[in-house]
Amino acid sequence: MRITVFGATGPTGRRLTEQALAAGHRVTAVARRPESLPARAGLTVVGADATEPDAVGAAVAGSDAVLSALGARPGRRPVTVYSAGARNIVSAMERHGVRRLLVVSSSVVDPAWRPSGAFFFNHVLDPYVNRVIARTAHEDMRRMEALIKESSLDWTIVRPSGLFDHPVVTDHRLAEDSADGLFTARSDLAASMLAQLADDRFVRRAMGVVTTEVKPSIARLIWREGTGKR
Repeated sequence: MRITVFGATGPTGRRLTEQALAAGHRVTAVARRPESLPARAGLTVVGADATEPDAVGAAVAGSDAVLSALGARPGRRPVTVYSAGARNIVSAMERHGVRRLLVVSSSVVDPAWRPSGAFFFNHVLDPYVNRVIARTAHEDMRRMEALIKESSLDWTIVRPSGLFDHPVVTDHRLAEDSADGLFTARSDLAASMLAQLADDRFVRRAMGVVTTEVKPSIARLIWREGTGKR
């Protein structure tokens, strides 16, 4: 299958690209820093910004599916990369007749998401970290989701919980809208997205993903995601 991956040099995009190539897909990796992706068989690297309509159209043309792992570091500054990227991706896909789209959002966007047995997270961390520090990012994710839901595409909005790095794919759980759990390994997020290319359970639905086999330290997760130091 011919797959276009946006945000291919980000932590989730790299997992998507690696797993897709390992599965035998041909991948067009779109990134603002294309030089950071080494050449590999089956990989075409495109240096482009998802906010540039012409560049997005060229990257999407001829693909069988598009996977977006666009992201922005949490902060109080305005965020538009999710909605601007989605607008261009949807427009390009509709123009070029590409139907299948999967985009990374967040469980926080589901107002009903409250992980079971997580009192400290639900009452302390979530109100401050997700609803204050990362508020502008999540507001733009909501705009992104609304744009995608209005499209005619075969979309799936993928909502992980707290993302962390893990070297291999592990046991994970899927659920409609959001899944009950605090953490999602990026390896599991990538695997769940690629699996949906051959599965129609969540077409035109939101899909929650949580890791069930391993979990990180909350303090370490906040430090790494907040500072970018891994």
